[in-house]
Amino acid sequence: MRIVIAGGHGQIALRLERLLAARGDEVAGIIRRPEQSGDLLAAGAEPVVCDLESASVEDVARHLAGADAAVFAAGAGPGSGVGRKDTVDRGAAVLFADAAEAAGVRRYVVVSSMGADAEHPGDEVFDAYLRAKGAADDDVRARAGLDWTILRPGMLTNDAGTGLVRLEVDTGRGPVPRDDVAAVIAELVDTPATSGLTLELISGSAPVGVAVKSVAGN
Repeated sequence: MRIVIAGGHGQIALRLERLLAARGDEVAGIIRRPEQSGDLLAAGAEPVVCDLESASVEDVARHLAGADAAVFAAGAGPGSGVGRKDTVDRGAAVLFADAAEAAGVRRYVVVSSMGADAEHPGDEVFDAYLRAKGAADDDVRARAGLDWTILRPGMLTNDAGTGLVRLEVDTGRGPVPRDDVAAVIAELVDTPATSGLTLELISGSAPVGVAVKSVAGN
């Protein structure tokens, strides 16, 4: 498979790129800064320099041409303000979905956040982040041209992955290592039977493959 990842230099994306490359997939990661290219190459991914805050749908669609799946894993990141939560976590997500449809890439996995809600109240930056993620999720869910799955992890940690997770429509709050989030995304990309689902993810007791197959059967 050829898989294109938006936000290719993110902590989850780099882990995902290593997993996908190791199993033989062709992986491209969209990045904003050329100096990030070396990290993607080391992970086994092709770096594609494209600023999703300023690119056109046509620009991004060219990078998605021929892909079997697209993963949106971009985010404005820590230290960014309310404005970039909107332009990246919402705006870039909508742009990437538009581009996937334009390029004919149906399989589309979104890395969102537990608690994402377009109507989330509050004036803090994190509140704006949850609203932006929620609005992006709502946009994707309304698209008939995508076979989408939305993944909403709990509190992300850098602990070593265990390969044991809880993946359900409603898991309740909890932490999850980024290693395990990446492993779940890799399985979801390969499991189109999860299309149309918004799933929460925390650490649990089910092996990743079993957890994904379980929700795919519902």
